[in-house]
Amino acid sequence: MRVYTVQKEKQPEVIQCNCCGKRILIENGIVREGVFSADCTWGYFSKKDGELHSFDLCEDCYDKIVKTFRIPPKQIQSNEMI
Repeated sequence: MRVYTVQKEKQPEVIQCNCCGKRILIENGIVREGVFSADCTWGYFSKKDGELHSFDLCEDCYDKIVKTFRIPPKQIQSNEMI
């Protein structure tokens, strides 16, 4: 869950894990720890047609959730961090 000070600038004031409620560390507008963010706009043939769902997970909750997957997420090493 993200709370923005000014919606147009898209710099979060608060990021909170939707699973455990932990507040993600932000210093001077920079996120200082791992966070997984997901956005999904549900389309036709779903029971959520036209709804936008978004959430954030701390790294610990992400790790717990993906351990339950039958097929693990694809992982690719990246050399550049943005």
